[in-house]
Amino acid sequence: MSAPGPMPTSAWMFPALSALLFAGATALGYTFMPSVAGWLFALVLLVILFGTVFAAVHHAEVIAQRIGEPPTLARDTVFAVVMIVCNGLAGICIFIGGLRYREQDFQVSGANLYLSMLFMLATITLVMPNYTLTAPGPIYSAAQLGFVSIVTMLLYGVFLYTQTIRHRDYFVREAAGIADDGAHVSNRMLALSIALLLVSLLAVVLLAKKFSLVVDAGTALFGAPPSFAGVLVALLILLPESVAAITAARGNDLQKSVNLALGSSLATIGLTIPAVAAAAYALDKQLVLGLNAQEMVLLLLTFMLSMLTFGTGRTNILFGLVHMVVFAVFVFMQFVP
Repeated sequence: MSAPGPMPTSAWMFPALSALLFAGATALGYTFMPSVAGWLFALVLLVILFGTVFAAVHHAEVIAQRIGEPPTLARDTVFAVVMIVCNGLAGICIFIGGLRYREQDFQVSGANLYLSMLFMLATITLVMPNYTLTAPGPIYSAAQLGFVSIVTMLLYGVFLYTQTIRHRDYFVREAAGIADDGAHVSNRMLALSIALLLVSLLAVVLLAKKFSLVVDAGTALFGAPPSFAGVLVALLILLPESVAAITAARGNDLQKSVNLALGSSLATIGLTIPAVAAAAYALDKQLVLGLNAQEMVLLLLTFMLSMLTFGTGRTNILFGLVHMVVFAVFVFMQFVP
């Protein structure tokens, strides 16, 4: 789906079908069972889910035409999303762009801001809990969790101000001749796309929760570990950003791909940690944040590799391939930890 022109029927039809399907399945108390009817329901669910994902892509493109980059999306698991987008998505975009254009350019100043924020927030939320003394285990005490949540939201808010107002030029291509298509998007179309984007994203999350039952059954059938189901659901939810980022790389706009990949990782930490912390406090539950040793090694490897990849402003296929290999290691370790 492309953003210009009248709104395609699928752009509003699939979000509406998603809402109806979720409401109907919830009202009837339907639970997936590995039967013929169950797999047919799973097929219908998957078709509607993918249609809704691409509807979200369309509306994000419409909004991006008017106000800039599409909003980033918060995800259900911080570490999985960081690994998926910083290695899998970034690697694929860089590799595809390198195959097609040999080398691609992007703004180093913007990438450095992304990385500095990402390194700091990931360290205090995913690594530091393993080394605190107030609470036993890889968790924060209530006071520590509250402080980290406030700091995270404050920093992310300042970053958004820097990205959208103060230094917006750090996050756009330097190449001349990029037309401002905002005038082609009316206020009515902008408002409608914002509303339908929110509906589409909510529908994707809700249907993904339903689809996770199918994923659980499928992973059990093939003998995959339970943790891999979360990775598959995260991959499915990340599909809108993945499609937009890969499309941008194919169109020689690696800057947009960098914004989507690094921005989604940053948004995951900046938005998910405070929200989950508030829920844990309200429900009086302990929130385990600290990664194990193997995961910390992969996180450190990802950060070191990202510094080298995004530190020069130019990429080629080898950078992309190395990121893809790290992602393959992450997926392999889900099966053979």
